[in-house]
Amino acid sequence: MSSFLQSNLFLFVLLYSYFSHTIPSSLFPSSCQLQEQFNLNRMQKSGDVILGGLFPVHFFSSISYLSFTSNFYVQGFRQAQTMAFAIDEINKNSNLLPNVTLGYTLYDNCVELGIGFRGALSLISGQEEQIILHNTCVGNPPVVGIVGDSSSTPSIAISSILGFLYFSQVSYFATCSCLSDRQKYPSFFRTIPSDDFQVRAMIQILKYFGWTWAGLLITDDDYGLHAARSLQTELSVSGEGCLAYVEVLPTDKDTDELRRIKSSKYFNVMMMSVVAIYNTALYNAQIERQNVTSLQWLASEGWTATAAVLQTPQLMPYLGGTLGIAIRRGEIPGLREFLLQIRPDLLDSNSYGKSMFWEFTFQCRFAPAPPGWLEGGGALCTGQEDLENVNTEFLDISNLRPEYNVYKAVYALAYSLDDILQCKPGRGPFSGHRCGTLQSLEPWQLVYYLERVNFSTPFGDQVSFDENGDVVPIYDVMNWLLLPDGSIKVQSVGEVKGSSLKCEELILDENKIFWNSISNKPVRSICSESCPLGTHMIRKKGEPKCCFDCIPCSDGKVSNMSSKYSLECTSCPEDFWSNPQRDHCIRKKTEFLSYHEPLGICLTATSLLGTFICAVVLGIFIYHHRTPIVRANNSELSFQVLLSLKLCFLCSLLFIGQPRLWTCQLRHAAFGISFVLCVSCILVKTMVVLAVFKASKPGGGTSLKWFGAMQQRGTVLFLTSIQAVICTAWLVSASPTPHKNTQYQNDKIVYECVVGSSVGFAVLLGYIGVLAFLSFLIAFLVRNLPDSFNEAKLITFSMLIFCAVWVAFVPVYISSPGNYADAVEVFAILASSFGLLITLFGPKY
Repeated sequence: MSSFLQSNLFLFVLLYSYFSHTIPSSLFPSSCQLQEQFNLNRMQKSGDVILGGLFPVHFFSSISYLSFTSNFYVQGFRQAQTMAFAIDEINKNSNLLPNVTLGYTLYDNCVELGIGFRGALSLISGQEEQIILHNTCVGNPPVVGIVGDSSSTPSIAISSILGFLYFSQVSYFATCSCLSDRQKYPSFFRTIPSDDFQVRAMIQILKYFGWTWAGLLITDDDYGLHAARSLQTELSVSGEGCLAYVEVLPTDKDTDELRRIKSSKYFNVMMMSVVAIYNTALYNAQIERQNVTSLQWLASEGWTATAAVLQTPQLMPYLGGTLGIAIRRGEIPGLREFLLQIRPDLLDSNSYGKSMFWEFTFQCRFAPAPPGWLEGGGALCTGQEDLENVNTEFLDISNLRPEYNVYKAVYALAYSLDDILQCKPGRGPFSGHRCGTLQSLEPWQLVYYLERVNFSTPFGDQVSFDENGDVVPIYDVMNWLLLPDGSIKVQSVGEVKGSSLKCEELILDENKIFWNSISNKPVRSICSESCPLGTHMIRKKGEPKCCFDCIPCSDGKVSNMSSKYSLECTSCPEDFWSNPQRDHCIRKKTEFLSYHEPLGICLTATSLLGTFICAVVLGIFIYHHRTPIVRANNSELSFQVLLSLKLCFLCSLLFIGQPRLWTCQLRHAAFGISFVLCVSCILVKTMVVLAVFKASKPGGGTSLKWFGAMQQRGTVLFLTSIQAVICTAWLVSASPTPHKNTQYQNDKIVYECVVGSSVGFAVLLGYIGVLAFLSFLIAFLVRNLPDSFNEAKLITFSMLIFCAVWVAFVPVYISSPGNYADAVEVFAILASSFGLLITLFGPKY
């Protein structure tokens, strides 16, 4: 941010200085006179339409740490010559800008913000001593568009001014994502992907190899700071990893600062270095001294393929295996032949840089030679030296990257101008369907066509710009390989392609990648292992988000995704439960009083046994119904008691098996009515015994008339009908229903019948209890009758057992969980039924 503020302040000073010297002259009221000219190094060629360019051909000794032996920058000179070649190629193409000759004016920015900015102002205003102002402003500006600048900070400063004028600028090397802001830089375009895509491309590589834990080293400039901000934002949004640290590299050889960075507690993890090429040597010269080994480097495009100063045998033990992204390599047919035609001409205005290149390449000096040059054994340049016979990277066109971007930038401007030329009058895109013309071209018109340009290079790459002025992005993925002979090779191992939808496609050939490790396999770079199945992550307090502990899921919850992003376990559906490993849900075990389990089998057998005994006793009674003992026991009521007991035994079967709606509704109704029928018969029978005893006494004969057969049947029917009414009201108002109970055990489903209305169930039991208590009370009162009336004693004893069973039943039933409650009720039914059967009919045999 500090460098950005400094560039803006410097921009203001330059503007003030420049425009204060360009003032209207009192001698020429209709003219404007240039008071001072910038002394700038340039190459130029005349033409109908002029394109401008800014290239780093020369640099000052104050930044000589770039490790070049001269102030001449060969790559920058080749980039400038690439623009000259592209314009020459366009002029020879009859299908592109026919009958129009392109020219150029190229300035050397000397890798200095101020010089580059002066060059841009000179390009858009011209260098004429005097400009005559006409009544109508017509004609072309000195240049119609600028190719450059070569880095982000100068491009920000220049585009801030050109944007006000809507003057087209196409950069070939400025990557700062801030330049995509169309509000600030509406006329800025570039043929190199922005740092936003560079960041997304690097994240794709991190994701591909599972590197979720990385360090970030940046330079203290717009390039590094914006890259760091973008990387942190993208990692946060994508969730693909996190940064262990972010360190800004010192701007001088501060070994203490470098040592502090190295001693960081996270420095032993994988590192990612986003460093501009012109600042890498400062830091990486200390790599060997700091013994930075066992690290995987992921390099930015600034130094992946072009930082030859780093590609040395001394540094390869530390930097070997580096992966990085590089500007797309391209092929430019005919460029080498064009470069071979370069000849120095000291009198030619278009020869700037050629003489310096010649001296640099052949290690000679043009006359007059510097003092002491000849005496020291130096040679004089003749200008006739043969470039073919010298080994120079200038002629190596196998790795054209920035040059390819320059080539695309020139052609983008040319195709936009050609689109203007091809516009048909009356069908133009501007107001009134006007067309722009090359003779009176307004800057914003070229911007309009640049936004819509679309063409393919001879290498097959498509060039177009999105709404932010960014080219459709593509990067090569590079790998630093140490060959057996000790040489270093930077080889392409894949590519990252972008699209208009901001989707990235990473293609890698893993078999070609060299890893700087004994195993020759990718390193692992994680803070915490991904949580295994059945666990979820809990972030460590005060640590980055990639550092976490894995905690097992609680009961009933699972984590079936092996991921570092499993923030919480998911609950199983209602009928499912977690398995012991907590990695998937399994169906809960079901539990009810089943016919197939031992308890259910025992209760069923007991119920059927009781039913069978009742049937046998009933058969015996029917067979001996004329005998005195049967007749004396009120045979009709005894038959009814045996039938009701049989129903009581059978109704217990409704409590066994998986509850259904009809069994839940029928079980308690059948139980209640069967027992009321039984107890009613016993009550009536007790009353009949008492009436018979009274009738046997003098004057007691009238008591039997109230207990005739019809009265007995009516009483039993009436008492049973009351229970039937209670059951009907209960079923209608709050019917018992089947229920899946998971409260007893979370991993089991206990099928049970909920009574629906506790009041209804209580009334049902209470009514049975009232009748049983009345029977017990009457029988108890007449227990001392003579032996001929011993039936009262049997009834007393049977009711005592019956009441004891059901009094004990209530608390046990309430405290019994699940199917045990049904078992308790069945046991109570069977126990009370057997008690009645044995006590009432056992003594008869």
